[in-house]
Amino acid sequence: MLALLRRNRLGGDTPPVRLPQGQDRVVAGGVKVRAFVPDHVDGVYLHIHGGGWAFGSADGQDEKLWRLAVGARLAVLSVDYRLAPEHPFPAGPDDCEAAARWLVDHAEAEFGTGRLLIGGESAGAHLSVLTLLRLRDRHGITGPFRAAHLAFGPYDLTMTPSQRLFGRRRLLSNSDSVRANYELFTPGMGPEERRNPEVSPLYAGLTGLPPARFVVGTQDPLLDDSLFLAQRWQAAGAPAQLDVVAGAMHGFTLFQSTITAREQQRERDFLAGA
Repeated sequence: MLALLRRNRLGGDTPPVRLPQGQDRVVAGGVKVRAFVPDHVDGVYLHIHGGGWAFGSADGQDEKLWRLAVGARLAVLSVDYRLAPEHPFPAGPDDCEAAARWLVDHAEAEFGTGRLLIGGESAGAHLSVLTLLRLRDRHGITGPFRAAHLAFGPYDLTMTPSQRLFGRRRLLSNSDSVRANYELFTPGMGPEERRNPEVSPLYAGLTGLPPARFVVGTQDPLLDDSLFLAQRWQAAGAPAQLDVVAGAMHGFTLFQSTITAREQQRERDFLAGA
């Protein structure tokens, strides 16, 4: 099953389309990224894909990322971070941190702008928050990233109430699949180790972080994660926009629908205006 998900890169039953507008690059530390650069660039968006830290890839959403690049006038760099179980924590976070630090140092020369944004979906939202915290805590960097776009992320790997109570409903994600992903990403860790803020950002101090938009569906086992982190984010002093989508399941933006189109437009508007 893992091999199938990796081959199809979250694209359903068949591999997704690779657009010629995407360029595969290697940045600091050998980290691979996929870049989309439109004719007009007003900022750079560091995108981190989802997939439970174990599947997904930087070339799994070319069409969406190219639309975002053109619509929001952003150079979009998607990180092809190392995946569990072959590369468990902290390999993925290390790669995202390296890509973010490279952007801080090189965005102006490479893309003509120092206005940086970050975000992702599911595990990518989790890694986005960890990246901002690492930049702040390890390198004293808080200014360059102006905003974060965080879609249905898991922020407490010890499991929030909604994760525990969701049960075995046959949707894209449920209590069992969430728990299994945590085992792949953090093998051998117990609850206390997973509660470490370097693993579960819900327990971190959040001062000095940029404005953020959180989006999650009501039928998502990770609902509480967005509700709780958005509240703490705002309490720490940064604006936090929370959009809860009625009836939407985890990963709903992977599927073509009116709701997905509306949400992707809201994402573009948020990032363009940040």
